[in-house]
Amino acid sequence: MLKEVIRQTREDMQKAIDALGNDLSIIRTGRASTSLVEKIRVEYYGTATPMQQLALISIPEPQLIAIRPFDPSAIKEIERALLQSDLGITPNNDGKIIRLKIPSLTEERRRNLAKQVHSRVEETRITIRNHRRTALKDLSDLEKEKMITKDDFYEGKDEVQSLTDDFAKKAGEVGQAKEDEIMSI
Repeated sequence: MLKEVIRQTREDMQKAIDALGNDLSIIRTGRASTSLVEKIRVEYYGTATPMQQLALISIPEPQLIAIRPFDPSAIKEIERALLQSDLGITPNNDGKIIRLKIPSLTEERRRNLAKQVHSRVEETRITIRNHRRTALKDLSDLEKEKMITKDDFYEGKDEVQSLTDDFAKKAGEVGQAKEDEIMSI
């Protein structure tokens, strides 16, 4: 029972770190990256479809994203989805390819993005602490039901705290790497 609680807590905390990584991959850093547009949903024949399923996304230059739809009739929907996204970049459409020119970031914009990264890291740390609270409650319930001993409870409590510390540190490292990427020119 104790090992099951620890395993589940570890999985939940890892999912929080993975979600943070996905969250941060969409933040613009001044360099072109396919991850900026891959997950944008496009209304295609009545279904919200991720961009990566509708088009070939490439980076022909460091500051340019090229989007070539598999179906040329979908170009207007893709362009509309890009305009409605929070990228803040106006697409250029030549009828076959959509080009997104990534502008370089100003110092003020870099600082704002770094603040966004910091707040998302803090949200992840809160999620991790919530998983700790859930695990401790589960351990407490198991002890009350006499399914584990008091020693097992304290051992599990220490292990859950160790997991919490490790994953909070990982979240900080992921956030710091993204902040360094944003602040580098």
